[in-house]
Amino acid sequence: MLCTLTHRQLFSTVLVGSLLLVWFIPLPVVTSQNVHTVVIDMHQFEFTPGRIEVQYGDLINIRLTSSDVVHGFYLDGYDIEQRVEPGISRNVSFVADQLGKFRFRCGVNCGPLHPFMIGELVVQTNLPFWRALAMLGISLSASLYYVYWGAKHT
Repeated sequence: MLCTLTHRQLFSTVLVGSLLLVWFIPLPVVTSQNVHTVVIDMHQFEFTPGRIEVQYGDLINIRLTSSDVVHGFYLDGYDIEQRVEPGISRNVSFVADQLGKFRFRCGVNCGPLHPFMIGELVVQTNLPFWRALAMLGISLSASLYYVYWGAKHT
């Protein structure tokens, strides 16, 4: 039995297939390594800044300072730990090679609110943006082709 598709069915199948491929096929993550230098000041009972946002693959340089007492810096997921004394800064460098949200916290008991001294590192990628842009391009191209083909064959 021979299966024949009309031009519209073939067009619809190719369009839907292209959109599904763009959305579900994993794309390689582009690692353009930017360098971020961040100064984190630790004081009872917070980090300033308390949130750092970077892109996957970026080189992160953090200079740690303490304004009041001895603090610690521990970054979950990266196993980075430093002890920081007042007046003495410490430097930490690493590549953000894991996607997600990671907490950093004080690793030295610095007072009664020590357990609440928490910050956040967010490592993200622009992959959803590029996928959405590709889907828009495919849809726009398909729409223009369909309008052109429809006007020509009516």
